[in-house]
Amino acid sequence: MITFDGVSKRFPDGSLAVDDFSLTIPSRTTTVLVGSSGSGKTTLLRMINRMVDPTSGRILIDDEDVAGLDPVKLRRRIGYVMQNSGLLPHRTVIDNVATVPILEGVKKSEAHARALELLDTVGLDRGLAKRYPAQLSGGQQQRVGVARGLAVDPNILLMDEPFGAVDPLVRDELQQELLRIQRDLSKTVVFVTHDIDEAFLLGDQVVILRTGGVIAQAGTPAEILANPIDEFVASFVGADRGKRSLHVDPAHTSGERGERVLVDGGGRAVGILRDEAPAPRSPGAVAP
Repeated sequence: MITFDGVSKRFPDGSLAVDDFSLTIPSRTTTVLVGSSGSGKTTLLRMINRMVDPTSGRILIDDEDVAGLDPVKLRRRIGYVMQNSGLLPHRTVIDNVATVPILEGVKKSEAHARALELLDTVGLDRGLAKRYPAQLSGGQQQRVGVARGLAVDPNILLMDEPFGAVDPLVRDELQQELLRIQRDLSKTVVFVTHDIDEAFLLGDQVVILRTGGVIAQAGTPAEILANPIDEFVASFVGADRGKRSLHVDPAHTSGERGERVLVDGGGRAVGILRDEAPAPRSPGAVAP
């Protein structure tokens, strides 16, 4: 469990990035911090592994104040995935994934064996292990970044807009891959994004931030959608414009296949509603 207790951060130039932020992040769930530029979401994320230290307040991991922990040791036990993957360009895929375990004293052969297993975990072919980052697509690089973040089997995985630099189709694939990985591994994931759709898809808990790291609303996606706390939240999630209100488009309905196209308040197709097949009747049953 991660706890933010009255955390504030003021930078040397006097700017206030986060002001008196308090939040509990439950274990083995995904919490998404979502907000526009200046909302302090990345600063909050980086306080967890002490890449940034708070000006005041405390961050606790399982009731232990991270301020009393060695920053390097702390970072090596927490997975970290960033935008643009952050891979070392002069190292192969397998060496990138094995970097932290080797620094922690794991034998190279063992670290490489674990790296190959992680390529399987993130849906990459082992044949890519000897390639360099420049020889991979953007989506493949991000998957390697996730594998590297999981290399020491951390309890906590921090993800700072990891899918923001890839095209929409690849981004959708990576989101689904993360959902699968989380179902399989049950990490405590803290995910930063500016995309509310991504937040609602991935988050067990979604935290919508105002400027300065002020919590506008926190809750499950269903709770926030059902009851936006104010106009700011309603506008952020699109509820004030009817964006989240769905209706069937009669012009694109297939009676034969039982499929109906759902469109949002802006007239954009967002999904297909399929009629469920009727349950088979037992032999000899009389039709109503």
